[in-house]
Amino acid sequence: MQQSNYKGRFAPSPTGPLHMGSLVAAMASYLDAKAHHGQWLVRIEDLDFDRNVKGIDQHILNSLQRCGMHWDGDVTWQSQRQHLYQDAMQTLDQHVYPCACSRKEIADSRLRMGEVASQIYPGTCRAGLAAGKTPRAWRLRLPQPHCNITFDDRYYGQQIQDITTEVGDFVLKRADGFWAYQLAVVVDDAAQGITHIVRGADLLDSTARQIYLQQVLDLPAISYLHVPVVNNEAGEKLSKQTGAMAFDRGDNDLLKDALLPAASFLELAIGDSVSSIDAFWKLALASWTIKMKL
Repeated sequence: MQQSNYKGRFAPSPTGPLHMGSLVAAMASYLDAKAHHGQWLVRIEDLDFDRNVKGIDQHILNSLQRCGMHWDGDVTWQSQRQHLYQDAMQTLDQHVYPCACSRKEIADSRLRMGEVASQIYPGTCRAGLAAGKTPRAWRLRLPQPHCNITFDDRYYGQQIQDITTEVGDFVLKRADGFWAYQLAVVVDDAAQGITHIVRGADLLDSTARQIYLQQVLDLPAISYLHVPVVNNEAGEKLSKQTGAMAFDRGDNDLLKDALLPAASFLELAIGDSVSSIDAFWKLALASWTIKMKL
């Protein structure tokens, strides 16, 4: 079967083992790549050095393999690609400025302005740092007074966000050297030739910012599909912060305990009688192809 130009990816952070929400996102991205006869890459997004857990990256890779999800090419680690982010910063030079504001100062400033959304950056340092202030971060200067980004999500339909008024100038790098997710993911996706992104809807709000960065950096546009997130009994998104448990405990039945529940959440018609992981993926692929009308 001839391979297409489709190139997708799964990009977990090694801050804890994969939970059911992570598996749903991985499964959706894997199935979409396979349904398009394309490539599926894995990238470890390990730039949050304070939260990385030693050895978890290998645990994640082992879990994917135990589930029968095999990636194309070599796994990449963001921590090994920081020179690419620096190159992008240099390209963005005229659009970037230092900011000395803390989160509390941003919130206080918004309150004084009578605004409710306390974390939208009000542009305090856009004209330059106040006397005696040192940079805490570098921000991207957005067009004023509006910057509307429109895109079609393959699940949620047309999306419109005015990133100037709804987000404000956003951080690209912190003064302690930490690169922001928004910049790193855009640079990596372009460098790896990613054409399609399938991920959780918790990242839908980030997409407009990433599209704007693609435009400013003159990078190719990408197709997006955001799948619903898995919530816990309290209605919170499953995450390490909300105590989500690993779906792979090393000795459990991944077909019964993980793959079938994840497929059910994605509303894939498989049934409970499937007896092997290989058989599961054949049925899941057929169901995804029908569901997405591919």
